Amino acid sequence: MQDHRDDTYAAVQPAIPDPPKALPLNVTGLPKRLLSSEVISITQSPTESLLSSLATGKLTSTAVTTAFLQRAGLAGKLTNCLTELLPSRALARAKYLDDYLTQHKKPLGALHGLPISVKEHVGMKDLDLNAGFVSWVGRVAPDDALILKLLWKAGAVFYARTTEPQALMHLETSNNIYGVTVNPFNTALTPGGSSGGEGALLGLRGSCLGIGTDIWGSIRSPAANNGVFGFRPTSFRLPMAGLAATMYGSEHIVAVIGPLSTSLEGIKVFMKSIVDQQPWLYEPSLVPLAWRDSSSQGTLLRKGADGKRKLRIGVLADDGVVRPHPPILRGIATLVEKLRGNPDIEIVEFPPYNHAEAWRIISSLYFPDGGAEEAGAIDASGEPFLPLTNFIIKDNPNMKEMSVPEVWRLTEVRDKYKSDFTRHWNSINTTLAGPEVAGGSLLAVEAAEQREGMVDVILTPTGEADKVEEGYKPRNEQDRYNYELYKLDTYTDAPISLQLVGRRYEDEKVIEALEFMLDVAGMGLSPVEAKL
Repeated sequence: MQDHRDDTYAAVQPAIPDPPKALPLNVTGLPKRLLSSEVISITQSPTESLLSSLATGKLTSTAVTTAFLQRAGLAGKLTNCLTELLPSRALARAKYLDDYLTQHKKPLGALHGLPISVKEHVGMKDLDLNAGFVSWVGRVAPDDALILKLLWKAGAVFYARTTEPQALMHLETSNNIYGVTVNPFNTALTPGGSSGGEGALLGLRGSCLGIGTDIWGSIRSPAANNGVFGFRPTSFRLPMAGLAATMYGSEHIVAVIGPLSTSLEGIKVFMKSIVDQQPWLYEPSLVPLAWRDSSSQGTLLRKGADGKRKLRIGVLADDGVVRPHPPILRGIATLVEKLRGNPDIEIVEFPPYNHAEAWRIISSLYFPDGGAEEAGAIDASGEPFLPLTNFIIKDNPNMKEMSVPEVWRLTEVRDKYKSDFTRHWNSINTTLAGPEVAGGSLLAVEAAEQREGMVDVILTPTGEADKVEEGYKPRNEQDRYNYELYKLDTYTDAPISLQLVGRRYEDEKVIEALEFMLDVAGMGLSPVEAKL
């Protein structure tokens, strides 16, 4: 498979440059040294600028696709983030779209001509679909995943496929097919997982918009680690048909698919272009909920008596189980300080609610077959279990084979926890009666927290202000492990991430609230601008 990937690199023209043999830890500066100014100009542009230029013919899809093939190939050589490039497919599609624009004098759709990268286990017709398992190498997708069909109708170009970890259950990205994917800001660190190939590719601007999947952080972790925006939509909002994974069809743990982008506008256009095509007409499990765009429908946030939008933000800086590292705490404090003086934003403290129990429940429900499907897919080839696969399966004290009634009972416990957390959410410093206020509130949390509807806000690389907390007494063994991991030099140049959380099916409100917050904080709408 690595030979095949290298062959796809070699098929790109002009040839992808080879990086120097001696690499710095931070490789994000190398593209500007190794690629042409035209390639840099195109690939550094935010998604919305590219779409505007593509729609008007200022840029051709062929030129944009060629540029991203170049930069993606270099990103693959620097971080091992790709399973393959698709130069012939992508350029044929780009030419078709260029001809379409010339003939019809209008773009094909909202994503006309835009190259989009795709996580490998999202099925692509006639291409390998191994989901990170050696024994699945050679399985071929019989058709495109539904989400790809919808993006295709909107005018997208698919040009690159990206790496994922063994078992799709790591917050790192490594498997026995392609090896280890590394973080472009510091190659001694992980890009996160499981959509880590997407994260590293976007971090190096080898993509401006990509597709990831997520249960407990698999979009948000790579977005956070690589300095880009990631969005985990509410479950049953976007189509999942046509993906490859073990335990496919599980209903007690529901995965989602969603975007990573170098701009917040990229997140919006991705979501809108799919939801506007009413995917519930093709995948009936999806909720028939139209995309509510604040730009056309007015604010989605609560309005005050003065007609201005109002926002209440709960701040959860520590979940009470594991204390975040100093840069995360500084990031939260700095952003809160920037927002606190705005008369239209109310900041309240959000106490944690039994997060250890949340982890017990979800880690118990991951593998109710005792890990049999995961182990079967791994053992079929004789490949070794990687350390994080062992961690989540063999070393997981909450994992056991369950009877059907046991799964029912634990699912009931899961739903009760959700209800209890919702009541906790509603109770926090509610100064006005009624659901309108609670519905207009959001939660800013540290990067380890997982809930529906999140956007990563990248703040700043680690600095001298983030020294180890001397004399800190860990509260438990997990906290001790996390505390001892942190050394200032280890995390040099690593981005800092925060997350914004909204209620289920209020995805659009989360995005509008983030736009509002970034505007108030004077941070811009691109992660590269969001520096503190």
